[in-house]
Amino acid sequence: MAFEGLSEKLNNVFRKLKSRGKLSESDIKEAMREVRLALLEADVSYKVVKDFVAKVSEKAVGEEVLESLTPAQQVIKIVRDELCALMGDSNARINMPSKGPCIIMMCGLQGSGKTTHSAKLAKHFKKEGHRPLLAACDIYRPAAINQLKVVGDRAGVKVFEMGQISPVVIAKQAVAYAKDYGHDIIILDTAGRLHIDEKLMDELKNIKAEVQPSEIMLVVDAMTGQDAVNVAKSFDDALGIDSVLMSKLDSDTRGGAALSVLAVTGKPIKFVGTGEKLDEFEQFHPDRMASRILGMGDVMTLIEKAENVVNQKEAEKLAQKLQENKFDMEDLLSQLKQIQKLGSIKSIMSMIPGVGDKMKDVDVDEKQFLRIEAMITSMTPAERRKPSIINPSRKRRIAAGSGTKVEDVNRLLKQFEQMQQMMKKLGGKGKGNKRMMKRLAGMNFENMPGGGKLPPIG
Repeated sequence: MAFEGLSEKLNNVFRKLKSRGKLSESDIKEAMREVRLALLEADVSYKVVKDFVAKVSEKAVGEEVLESLTPAQQVIKIVRDELCALMGDSNARINMPSKGPCIIMMCGLQGSGKTTHSAKLAKHFKKEGHRPLLAACDIYRPAAINQLKVVGDRAGVKVFEMGQISPVVIAKQAVAYAKDYGHDIIILDTAGRLHIDEKLMDELKNIKAEVQPSEIMLVVDAMTGQDAVNVAKSFDDALGIDSVLMSKLDSDTRGGAALSVLAVTGKPIKFVGTGEKLDEFEQFHPDRMASRILGMGDVMTLIEKAENVVNQKEAEKLAQKLQENKFDMEDLLSQLKQIQKLGSIKSIMSMIPGVGDKMKDVDVDEKQFLRIEAMITSMTPAERRKPSIINPSRKRRIAAGSGTKVEDVNRLLKQFEQMQQMMKKLGGKGKGNKRMMKRLAGMNFENMPGGGKLPPIG
């Protein structure tokens, strides 16, 4: 995950500070030296690191911190505040015009994930109640138009295309089409190149002059480190970008580019891609990202993810079943699928304050979900509704059908039985228990076999 290495190193620094109680100037100087090394190793720009450490040091050696009863906590707060300032003090939003459709021009190098993230952005706006339109302006890359159609279809968003004619004409006609058919947001998927060249920039400048986009958003690959920052600066100098969308943030354990972009270009990161799926996409919140880096979790993002995943009607229906102690294997399967939609277990745990740091050395086998799902889907409908009828011969059939062992099936059934007993104890008539059941139905990792821990299957 992004910032994993940086987060671990910074937490080690703060642990040392906390263990010392009262701090001296030399303690803070030593801590800042380690912070500087951690940031440089995370591939943060040298100039950005130098300025960041200077600001933190200046505030940290003040009398208010050194004489404080909790100086280490004060230093951590200063670091967090400066991290927020480094990435942007507030959440930058899209420049929505007061009149007419909002035109977002997506640009970037080839391989940055521009086409996929155009669809992710469109899906994000659709969830907010907008009527986005995707426009295929990449006429050079083989199958680029078809790719946009595929991801647009998955996102449930209309794709406007005119084949391989002038991208400037396509962009102009897309805007006219959007106005005629009531689309309030147009996302132009322009062509990328393997490197920045004059021909690419001229084409982008011509599209910009023709349609006057409300927002020019550059897609950069987080895995390219400081190259991503250099690309952002080059595009900004030549074209004048408004914002950055950082893709593949989940794949880079350093993440230094995210900490350097605003300081180097003056342009904020507004969205980040956190995985390959269309739902693995977030609005960029500097304060939340700073909290994640410092191991403080990110509960707000976790809640937003859960709200997007959880079907409220299904949650209420399941709450009733929990209340009546009628929770079965079908319901467990449904819960597991909802949890999977939130992302990997490690990414979920990293958002819970105090848990992420403890999880760093835990080896979580994400395939456990698939094995449990395979066992449940290998059961007959009658077995799922009433697991108590599963005898030894049925267990052998389920194990064979799911590619697991009989003891794995036994373990799952035993843990499910224990979970049912827990539900029975909670299934009283009081209002408090009813609220608890609704929470369990909506999103609770203790519903998983093993009380929040995946069983060691296989």
